[in-house]
Amino acid sequence: MLKYLSSFPHKALKGQILLETLIFSSIAALFIAGLATWGALTLKAAMQSVDRELAIQIAEAGINYYRWHLAHAPQDYKDGTNNPGPYAHSFKDKDGNAIGQFMLTIIPPPIGSTLVTIQSTGQLNASTTLYRKLEARLAIPSLAKYAVVANDKMRFGAGTEVFGPIHSNDGIRFDGLAHNIISSTKASYVDPDHGGSAEFGVHTHVAPVDPLPPAAVPNRPDVFQAGRQFPVPAVDFSGMTSDLATIKTNAQASGRYFAPSGSLGYHIILKTNGTFDLYKVNSLVAPPGGCSNAASGWGTWSISGGGEQFLQNYAFPGNGLVFVEDNLWVDGQVNNARLTVASGRFPDNPATRSSITVNNNLSYTNYNGSDVLALIAQNNVNVGLKSLDTQRIDAALVAQNGRAGRYFYSSNCGTGYVRSTLTLYGMIATNLRYGFAYVCGCSGYTTRNISYDANLLYGPPPSFPLAGSQYTTLSWKEIK
Repeated sequence: MLKYLSSFPHKALKGQILLETLIFSSIAALFIAGLATWGALTLKAAMQSVDRELAIQIAEAGINYYRWHLAHAPQDYKDGTNNPGPYAHSFKDKDGNAIGQFMLTIIPPPIGSTLVTIQSTGQLNASTTLYRKLEARLAIPSLAKYAVVANDKMRFGAGTEVFGPIHSNDGIRFDGLAHNIISSTKASYVDPDHGGSAEFGVHTHVAPVDPLPPAAVPNRPDVFQAGRQFPVPAVDFSGMTSDLATIKTNAQASGRYFAPSGSLGYHIILKTNGTFDLYKVNSLVAPPGGCSNAASGWGTWSISGGGEQFLQNYAFPGNGLVFVEDNLWVDGQVNNARLTVASGRFPDNPATRSSITVNNNLSYTNYNGSDVLALIAQNNVNVGLKSLDTQRIDAALVAQNGRAGRYFYSSNCGTGYVRSTLTLYGMIATNLRYGFAYVCGCSGYTTRNISYDANLLYGPPPSFPLAGSQYTTLSWKEIK
């Protein structure tokens, strides 16, 4: 009996140890199960992360593939199939095993633009739900890189304010306010307006007048807010002057072509409904007595009252090209339009080259790149005697062999010889020295505001010359 009683606490202790063992074993089991679950989830997350990274690399491979394709076929937006997309391509690992695919959607550029949008979706064969999608925008830059570009000397007088870069293959005197870089191919040149010693390729006479070379070039932020650069490489001006013969051919094929008028030329009024009115010009304003100039091609370049005949209303052509084989007057307003209006006479003869004149407002409705207009003249781009006192021109102006500007009209020419404000939005390319005002301040526009349209760089008008043949990546982003 005593022996039994004495052994009872020992058995109770064994039961207690067993209970504790069960409790701690359960806790350990739960802990181990939790670790196992956490490990499995971590492994799954890691594998998903690897798969997501691989999916975006496959999508990226799709973008790179089509960049390569465009380098070899710049105008093929159908992946060489001539069929609508999307276009599927298998993606293989280093051993040649297909592990996924990318699906390509190619959005071709609008008329006149080179902006191509590529959407690439990367997906693994092992997963039907996991995919990544990238979008890249590529374009070929146009030669419309400048607010003004010239193949001759230029002078910008007091009162000129320019928003956008300016370049000349010769020298530039700038006495206005430039918000962007002014550059010249010349290190120095002799200014024909006053002669004397050579001055900097880009210089100013705004007080204090620039010193002469070889003195150090002073910093003049009051004139050149973004600075000046010279000498720099020349701009290939032959590329800037678009091939008018090609434009003529394309306009005859699927645009709007108008043969010689048999009179003084044509007048086009652009409209916001996607059409234009065409008139034949029969008479111009006669210069008053004493109003004359010995300059080649001088005239009032202004249509007289009742001096034109309405011909027809035309819809804007699908390829955006209008070609007139005669002198041309243009004005009006466009809305969501991309047009190139060109003027030339063939065969090309310096004595018969045609010009384009803008005497009334020529404007956009939208300034986000959806409205783009080019005026390309075989000779000059004019603003005539009877232009508006406050006038706006929204366009890329190209004077292929002549100049963009306004002739000198003296006080004998009537009240219109001096004008108030001319606003140009777009760019100017001129073979000869351009200008809408004169040193004396006695003719032309007192205030000239020139603003560069940056949309022209990658979204130029139809058949506008390009700066090269290779696409540049503008943006790259994940969209899903």
